[in-house]
Amino acid sequence: MAADAPRSNFIRHIIDADLASGKHQQVHTRFPPEPNGFLHIGHAKSIVLNFGIAEDYQGTCNLRFDDTNPLKEKVDFVNSIQEDVRWLGYDWEGKPKYSSDYFDRLHGYAVELIEKGLAYADFSTQEKMREMRGTLKEPGVNSPYRDTSVAENLQIFADMTAGKYKDGEVCLRAKIDMASPFMVLRDPVIYRVRFVHHHQTGDKWCVYPMYDFTHCISDAIEGITHSLCTLEFQDNRRLYDWVLDNISIDCHPQQIEFSRLNLQYTVMSKRKLHLLVEEGKVSGWDDPRMPTIAGMRRRGYTPSSVREFCHRIGVTKMDNQVEMSMLEACIRDELNHQAPRAMAVIDPIKIVIENYPDGESETIAAPNHPNDESMGVRELPFSREIYIEAEDFREEANKKYKRLVLGKEVRLRNAYVIKAERCDKDAEGNVTTVYCTYDADTLGKDPADGRKVKGVIHWVAAATALPAEFRLYDRLFQVPNPGAEEDFFSTLNPQSLVVRHGYAEPSLQHIQVEQAYQFERIGYFCADSKDSSATALVFNQTVGLRDVWSEGDAN
Repeated sequence: MAADAPRSNFIRHIIDADLASGKHQQVHTRFPPEPNGFLHIGHAKSIVLNFGIAEDYQGTCNLRFDDTNPLKEKVDFVNSIQEDVRWLGYDWEGKPKYSSDYFDRLHGYAVELIEKGLAYADFSTQEKMREMRGTLKEPGVNSPYRDTSVAENLQIFADMTAGKYKDGEVCLRAKIDMASPFMVLRDPVIYRVRFVHHHQTGDKWCVYPMYDFTHCISDAIEGITHSLCTLEFQDNRRLYDWVLDNISIDCHPQQIEFSRLNLQYTVMSKRKLHLLVEEGKVSGWDDPRMPTIAGMRRRGYTPSSVREFCHRIGVTKMDNQVEMSMLEACIRDELNHQAPRAMAVIDPIKIVIENYPDGESETIAAPNHPNDESMGVRELPFSREIYIEAEDFREEANKKYKRLVLGKEVRLRNAYVIKAERCDKDAEGNVTTVYCTYDADTLGKDPADGRKVKGVIHWVAAATALPAEFRLYDRLFQVPNPGAEEDFFSTLNPQSLVVRHGYAEPSLQHIQVEQAYQFERIGYFCADSKDSSATALVFNQTVGLRDVWSEGDAN
């Protein structure tokens, strides 16, 4: 289980008051995802809130799948959701629950509403019902089927259930108030005909309840005390209460709304995430650029960093756009302290140290973390030929450039001071090899004659370097709020994934999936969980060493 310090918010104040007054003896929450896609960071906020509250108050949190629309649901999504919840550090008692567990009882409550004259069968087309519904400024118009007798409505609903009507031919509507200022109360549909195989109930049903009818009753059946949902369901609370007030059920949970998570430079709509996957704009739901929990996990985010982010943004009733840098800061702060160091070169050029004995090599001890001796040391092979980053060498440069320049010195991390003497270039004029000399008396120290070497660069020995692919990730979109764009595809960032081929130090040969490393002077990386192996290393960049977006250095 996750063990994070409780953070106060308005929901906890409500719960404290309910417990103090004796309204409830124990807190019972639920997390009710629809299995029609992978969970994203917005769902993580709800998971942390619902499971965290239950944990802190020694209560219970149910995992319940809202599986009322089998047309869009898959068992794969069910499995991924369970995996994500557990990965975040939470669990539930017994087996997961499903709204479909209650289909028989839900059907009975629909019959009860018909018997009370509070529900009726409607043969109007969807287009006609939209017209009759009215607008925010004008009341709706009663359906011509609204006054059908109870007996006839009962028979039609029975025939619907028996499969005697086609998809979309008829639906069951609650009879509330077509003049209500709240659109959700204008005789909403509560059941529809749908001939589709259900992943839990098979072909037992051809009528399925709507979310707003199902959700409140499922909460009540399970004895939920506080039903926490995002602000877009604020008006739906009136329907939530109406349904429970008009059926014979003892429990009446309290629905409480909080602001949803809107993260900049990405989209949080499942429909739009589906489009990204279906149109091949990303490699799948777990693409490391996606805001899905699976994508973030593959990229190298940790459960504790995601929980910390959810705590930092807090729980309020105010909608706002959260900066991506807040999320990145959580993982960067954690990995700075916990990630061991290693060296990798992602855009290599070769260095030949001409005065280093040909055919000889040595091992150099390097700390796995500069501030944590308990992490120990590793051995780095060193020999005549090494690789450095192409950007770490220039033929000429001003005094601000602290790396390798022809005729000048630089220190190799944990190793020697070298001096660039000359270089080779290819036909296009690109530097391919730099020839250097080294000072044999400078291993881990400045030269004995007192000259200071300010620049330090990383390297890997050519003879033992591991070929590797490095995937460098950036914002998926070029604008802060792509969801507001009519054509959100047009705002995709063409540089959201840049692939480089370079080399890693040999200590990374058998790196474990999800094990984070700081590649010195580059950023934090982890081995890709799908594509990386001991013979074909693939590293995903989790986050850079610093926040270049906030510093104004982004393209």
